[in-house]
Amino acid sequence: MGEHKVTRRAVFLDRDGVINRALVRNHLPYSPETLAELEILPGVAEGCRLLKAAGFLLIVATNQPDVGRGKQSQIVIEQMHDRLLRQLPLDRIEVCYHSGVEPCECRKPLPGLLVRAARELAVDLSKSFMVGDRWRDIDCGHAAGCRTILVDYGYAEALRIQPDYRVPSLLMAVHIILADVQRKD
Repeated sequence: MGEHKVTRRAVFLDRDGVINRALVRNHLPYSPETLAELEILPGVAEGCRLLKAAGFLLIVATNQPDVGRGKQSQIVIEQMHDRLLRQLPLDRIEVCYHSGVEPCECRKPLPGLLVRAARELAVDLSKSFMVGDRWRDIDCGHAAGCRTILVDYGYAEALRIQPDYRVPSLLMAVHIILADVQRKD
């Protein structure tokens, strides 16, 4: 089997707080619990279309530890993901269902979800971006070798690594990514 050239670019997107509205309690974000609570944020569909038009793969990378903790049904999560795949031009959704207690390589801040998708889809991580709203996303993107963009909601948690950019929404992140691509192409 011959090696395929790694030339594709991707934007890795956290799910809750980037694509859909996170439920914020005590200044910390939580995942929606039901399909009815899954609300795609304003500007997300437009931003995804712009990134696809620029040739990026769109890959969601999300921790869903409540499944591993027995607090959420994997079926409900998969229904949410089916809806996102129908409504947005996403190429793939990578999920870590581990509780965070057992060791795994896929739970962000570890880069396993990004590395696996990059290997399977021939993505050059150094030409890719990770967009997230929490420290785990920024650390994950950094560990994978991506440039990082924080959608900053001012949550009550500290960052461990500073992102390359801070923005108020995914659509603003998209404009930064597209401007970056124009400078380098």
